[in-house]
Amino acid sequence: MAQAHFQSINPYTQTIIAEYPIQDKHALDKKISQAELTYKSWRKSTFAQRSELLLKVAEILKRDTEKYARIITDEMGKHIREARAEVLKCATACSYYAQEAETLLADQIVNTPFKSKVVFDSIGCVFTIMPWNFPFWQVFRQATASLSAGNVLMLKHAPNVSGCSLAMESIFLEAGFPEGAFQSLIMSVEDIEYVVQHPIVQAITLTGSERAGVSVGALAGKHIKKSVLELGGSDPVLVLDDADLNKAAQIAVQSRMQNAGQSCIAAKRFLVTPKTAELFTGKVYDLIQNIKQGNPLDDSIQMGPMARLDLAEGLEKQLKDSMESGAILQLGGHRNGANFSPTLLTETDTQMPVFQEETFGPLASVFIAKDETHMIELANQSRYGLGATLFSEDRERAERIAREIESGSVFINSLVRSDAQLPFGGVKKSGYGRELAGFGIRELVNVKTLVIE
Repeated sequence: MAQAHFQSINPYTQTIIAEYPIQDKHALDKKISQAELTYKSWRKSTFAQRSELLLKVAEILKRDTEKYARIITDEMGKHIREARAEVLKCATACSYYAQEAETLLADQIVNTPFKSKVVFDSIGCVFTIMPWNFPFWQVFRQATASLSAGNVLMLKHAPNVSGCSLAMESIFLEAGFPEGAFQSLIMSVEDIEYVVQHPIVQAITLTGSERAGVSVGALAGKHIKKSVLELGGSDPVLVLDDADLNKAAQIAVQSRMQNAGQSCIAAKRFLVTPKTAELFTGKVYDLIQNIKQGNPLDDSIQMGPMARLDLAEGLEKQLKDSMESGAILQLGGHRNGANFSPTLLTETDTQMPVFQEETFGPLASVFIAKDETHMIELANQSRYGLGATLFSEDRERAERIAREIESGSVFINSLVRSDAQLPFGGVKKSGYGRELAGFGIRELVNVKTLVIE
């Protein structure tokens, strides 16, 4: 019987780029054994040694930005400018942990009557399961923390970006990381538990859907393994009456439409008051109308296709179901294969799919709140809590409201984004645990109490 393969399909042209054989349990056993062997020595490496290698990875990413950006664009359709920016952002994570890991994991002396300290030890292999929408960055924000803490890592990437997965493995090897420190597993979902249950795997991290989070969280609990879950989001944009509407509209549209709307922290629900609704919506309309969509390799356009045909079809259904419930289509709403035109909905309410569900594509929806209190209620009336944006010229008022928003981050008068220096993650159905910064790296270590008498 022929071995099963994953296919990478260019979402713009729908042509097959490559096929990748799925690794069976025998192949996975070899990967697991290599991780176990490498960890024995890698855990004893110094911060200086790890730092040097991470900086070499950063150099490779900067040197070959165009090469890796093209792989990203070909496999999942991200516009080439966004793909270049993603590759370079990965280099910043390498530099951050190369410089800061030793300080972040330094022993902490505790003032007790006896000699005591808290130390941070590596734990083994981190098994990370990643999606396709930021195929390099989401991996690097885990890999840089894991490796700089003295762990090894095995990656199960989304099938449609297997080329990205293997490219990253080659980068770490070229930089001088030992074989087995970073491994790409081209594996089926059915074999995830086979990997999770192995003793060398001591943490599982997932970026993905709520449904995937339920499955991985259950497996982690079953096998008593630490887990970090970064799941879906339905981020609100709160536009208060005193907001700079030009700035609010520009950032809201940028957030919603970047990566063809396929971002967990994209602005998805635009919340306005009756006073500013018409003017704000008009500004949003004009900005969306000017977005040029087409070949993601063309620098003259702003948006490529969605990553897969089924994803575009799913968004189309959410749009149609919302319109059948009374939403008004102001702009867009057209689908040609995986190409989904930038879309704007108004006359929406809280019972529609565009409010209740995560819309993962270039679809913006405007909701009218009666007042500030109602706006906060609408912002929090979601199963998700990943990020939020708030616009107001009154900074004190904005910060007060921000503290009432149920999310992992709130950005005032600026674009929600991840940064290596800041913790990233959510609450409610958006998951638990944190990535990046000191909080992220400490998710992946043994926080050990050490007492000496």
